[in-house]
Amino acid sequence: MIHRTPPTLLTLVRHGETDSNRVHRFQGQLDVPLNATGLLQAERLAERLADEPFDLIVSSDLMRVRQTAAPLLARRAALPEFDPVWREQGFGLFEGLTAEEVIARHPALWQRWLRQDADFALPGGESVRAFSARVNGALDALAARHAGARVLVVTHGGVLDMLWRRVSGQPLSSARACAIPNAGLNRLRWQAGALSIEAWGEIDHLAGLPAQPSTVSLSVRYAAAPVPPTP
Repeated sequence: MIHRTPPTLLTLVRHGETDSNRVHRFQGQLDVPLNATGLLQAERLAERLADEPFDLIVSSDLMRVRQTAAPLLARRAALPEFDPVWREQGFGLFEGLTAEEVIARHPALWQRWLRQDADFALPGGESVRAFSARVNGALDALAARHAGARVLVVTHGGVLDMLWRRVSGQPLSSARACAIPNAGLNRLRWQAGALSIEAWGEIDHLAGLPAQPSTVSLSVRYAAAPVPPTP
């Protein structure tokens, strides 16, 4: 098949570690900073990508992502595009709470969330289907606008999960099936609307740093946790 549209080569990076990642606290769109390990991860990321040419650098506007991108931008004197379209999924009422706290305070909502209904949105939050549409729409628009370019996107784990699902065909109504390490490198290729994965979750540049917290979905990790009866 002959493609008239040149491929856009995308390198997508999840932000570095935060204290919330370490204790499995829902962050969503809360503006939390990197922890000490996350700042080290950001420096390692900058070293790893120092010699890679990028035509454009795009970033979520949340603090943990901006801090992840900062060392790389400082090396390049680059001006990135900070865009809220690349933010994490909004978890509404769950944001700022650990899974244990959610179970204790909002048992009915927790049980509803465990059903993996792609159209269910937590109060003040965003459904998985709406989130997926936001992410994929943003990616297609970016890649088409910069056809043939090499683009770096610094973003969030949920964003990467939506792109993984698109390529793999994993349904939205299921728990996360891929590992998404902090400050890991993920290489994707977009051409005429078709997306493919060339590499996923590269973390060789983080060797020697503290082991990362699990990226298994909280809906799986805490699926068997006892839930208090609802009134």
